[in-house]
Amino acid sequence: MDTAPLANFLGFLALSSYIATLLPSMLRIVFPQIKRSDVVKLLLKYRRQIGLLAFALAFFHGYLLVLKRNFDFFDLQTYWIYIQGVATFIVFTLLAITSNNWSIKKLKRNWKKLHSLTYLAMFLLTWHVWDKMSSHWSFLTPIGLLQLIIIIALFLQRKRVEQKLMLHTHQSVKTGKR
Repeated sequence: MDTAPLANFLGFLALSSYIATLLPSMLRIVFPQIKRSDVVKLLLKYRRQIGLLAFALAFFHGYLLVLKRNFDFFDLQTYWIYIQGVATFIVFTLLAITSNNWSIKKLKRNWKKLHSLTYLAMFLLTWHVWDKMSSHWSFLTPIGLLQLIIIIALFLQRKRVEQKLMLHTHQSVKTGKR
């Protein structure tokens, strides 16, 4: 197992911060009894700041890798090799730029649609970590992959719960019961 260079450590911290932004919503829906938990309340209260921290850490992760590997930005092969990281960073950039009250007011319902891209980023990050770390794991790799597996499992369970609630609501409306 390799030791984790600073760039990978920053990537790991970015991943962990990002997952901390996803946890409150997922936990509240999958485990409704946890809504009043102090940890969930704290994560919800500071979600925007944690998300911006995740963006900053991801930025420095990418910056250090660009410096280390001396990327040729005029070579399309560079983008193909790092497509998952670049795509995730683009999503993170859009989310970071619009993580403010002004954007929420201006974009209205579209703000929520835009911020649902965070779930795309979750899958892109899984692909990114698996692809880039599969040949040289550090002690952080299994922890990062475990975090991703857990958050994806919570996401899938959340979707099941939401689907059941929608079906139940639809049936109640249809039969006139609530």
